[in-house]
Amino acid sequence: MGFLDILLGRTKPVAPDLDQLFGLPSAAVTLQAAAGFTPTGTGAVCFASVEGAAFAEAHHEVQALLDADAGRTGPPVELVRDEYGYSWLVSRRQPDDLPALVSDLHAVNSALEGTGFGPQLLCSVAAFEDAGQRRLGLVYLYKRGTFYPFAPLAGTGRRRDNALELQVKAVLADDLRIEQDLGRWFPIWGAPGL
Repeated sequence: MGFLDILLGRTKPVAPDLDQLFGLPSAAVTLQAAAGFTPTGTGAVCFASVEGAAFAEAHHEVQALLDADAGRTGPPVELVRDEYGYSWLVSRRQPDDLPALVSDLHAVNSALEGTGFGPQLLCSVAAFEDAGQRRLGLVYLYKRGTFYPFAPLAGTGRRRDNALELQVKAVLADDLRIEQDLGRWFPIWGAPGL
């Protein structure tokens, strides 16, 4: 970063660190012990869709790669579009197989990044639930290389459980790189599994 960048307040963008996703299994242990949340087995990668044959081919290759996993039980990977026009590539695993789910999320991100579609990647989310059926998503912001918790309140329209989100932030501070700018804790309404 140069002197002019400092004067003008420009910052260098953070390079994505997809290996941060592999911190989720250990964070899940902490989250279960401290707050009673366990993985649901659902995770998804959100990306802005791009028209064109190259993107369609990259998407089909990623889906074929994940669907070819012989150890997969349950439904295959599916593509879901939300009401905002974003695409979610959804993976479902057994709830006790978070490492395999994280590998799926990492593979999708890596494959799209490797084919030149990294700028379309927005976030990845792994879903959790407690005994009271409260939902929680741990969201990885691709362009920031950080996580944040998203806790939608059930049956109340579009409201969040901000107290739970802040509690989870404190609980996972030593396990994950948490996004410190709360203004970047975007709501992901309609995210698969939440």
